[in-house]
Amino acid sequence: MVILNHTPLEQRVAAHLTALFPDKDVHELTRQCLKVMQISVDTPSPEPHRNIWDQSDVMLITYADSLRKEAEVPLKTLNDFVKSRLSESISVVHLLPFFPFSSDDGFSVMDYTTVNPSCGDWSDIRSMTQSFKVMGDLVINHCSSRSLWFENYKKGIDPGAGYFFEAEPEWDLSQVVRPRTSPLLKEVRTVNGEKHVWCTFSHDQVDLDFTNPDLLLEILSIIHLYLEQGIRWFRLDAVAFLWKVPGTSSINLPETHEVIRLLRLLIEHHSPDAVIITETNIPNSENLTYFGNANEAHLIYNFSLPPLLINTLVTGDCTHLKQWLMTMPPAQYGTTYLNFIASHDGVGLRPTEGLLSEWEIDNLIGTMQRFGGRVSCRTDAEGNSKPYEINISLWNAMAGTHQSGPDGLQFARFICAAAVMMALEGVPAFYIHSLLATENDVERIEHTGSFRSINRHVWDADRLEQQLSAETHHKKVFEAMQALLKVRRKQPAFHPNATMYTLHTGESLFAFWRQSINRSQSIFAVYNITNEPQTFNLSQLNLVITDEWTDLVSGEVFDDRLAQVTLRPYQYLWLTNKPA
Repeated sequence: MVILNHTPLEQRVAAHLTALFPDKDVHELTRQCLKVMQISVDTPSPEPHRNIWDQSDVMLITYADSLRKEAEVPLKTLNDFVKSRLSESISVVHLLPFFPFSSDDGFSVMDYTTVNPSCGDWSDIRSMTQSFKVMGDLVINHCSSRSLWFENYKKGIDPGAGYFFEAEPEWDLSQVVRPRTSPLLKEVRTVNGEKHVWCTFSHDQVDLDFTNPDLLLEILSIIHLYLEQGIRWFRLDAVAFLWKVPGTSSINLPETHEVIRLLRLLIEHHSPDAVIITETNIPNSENLTYFGNANEAHLIYNFSLPPLLINTLVTGDCTHLKQWLMTMPPAQYGTTYLNFIASHDGVGLRPTEGLLSEWEIDNLIGTMQRFGGRVSCRTDAEGNSKPYEINISLWNAMAGTHQSGPDGLQFARFICAAAVMMALEGVPAFYIHSLLATENDVERIEHTGSFRSINRHVWDADRLEQQLSAETHHKKVFEAMQALLKVRRKQPAFHPNATMYTLHTGESLFAFWRQSINRSQSIFAVYNITNEPQTFNLSQLNLVITDEWTDLVSGEVFDDRLAQVTLRPYQYLWLTNKPA
């Protein structure tokens, strides 16, 4: 659709809205969208295919209250820790939902416009944005059943009256794909009689209805608020489930992609330095679609990386990791991957579909259970219960191998995993408990009843400082990670969009080549992913004869390009021709 005599921005917004709301007054809705976002109709478009990041960008993933100190709001405690301890290591802070909530550690939002008073207030958020880029969660697939919106829905008043997706039990919902085993529909008594609302995740998390343009405008007002508070990176939580159509899978629908394109268009016209990240814990081929044509997500989570990398290090076989990496498309300029090994959620198993066999997944699950892990399930399209994610701390996941169980190589294996992630194409993201090598929190599981709590420990800040000052594994890991990140952030070949090429060095050595965008720096990253020494010939690498090659990790210079090199268990090299 083209609106004559209107600006290019208005025409683009209208085209998206027409696809979503063909029966609505698109002209008026376009005007309302731009008004809510406070965007002028003649705002120029940002430069396309622009990389709004470089090798210095590293993300910290954390809850607002991951650190607590008596008589101090957690956001201040966190801000002080990050500024004092991590200012040379990270550039982006992903603050997991910091709003009032009723369940799911923040992902059942009661009020999108306020900061949870137990964590702080908007001034604490703004303070953090002065030193770091801050990513906030847009939990827009659902909200809390205890929210004002849902209370208003039941009363038939605004805001909320038309905000929630209703369905009928007799409809064909057999194809719906979900990450949970709970019943999809929840019966609710309203002023308009008994209704059934759609609940993808839990009955406390009621799905929003994006077929209602009033809801869209409400969401845009929330986005504008976040922008005004200094938030520039936006995580679209569980966005794959956003649009529902009974009789379909109700996942990855075309309208969902259309909503993302619209949100990106509006957000980047408000703030050209803004970044959108889609959280879609789904099979790899489906996940890749959220780049669109460089017009949807700027970054997508590399969801296949955590299970494949963990599997590699506990089996001593990089075959599947290598094969997957070889099939991954290089991201277009203006897009890139968000790499992570651990997060507040578990290690997703859906992203292994088509990459690991059923027995390999079972072996991985069994190994993680030996190391204290738990397994959460989902319901598939046939109504069967299937493993959905492994819940375990990364420190415990690296305790040993599938063959031998726990061993004395936990630290080396752990750092090796981090070093792989740091070197891959994309932006690395570290969960705070990975930087701190926090163990499984079994006590928290017993308290909450949720397996995910195993990796959602809350540290007493004073005790943490004691642990980081004493001779503990926490200190050892934290200092090693800091040192490695400082090296990593200086290398142009580790730019998120720098060239990457996977090397063929067998099952026991995982290796790839990175080259800076201007082609001046090369880095050959070689990892022994086994618990035994491994030897290889430097002739297997393309070490240009006119350059001197230095290991960024040890500082060792390799003069003989035909030499044999032996790597200790989980040792790695970052060989470069131009150390930065």
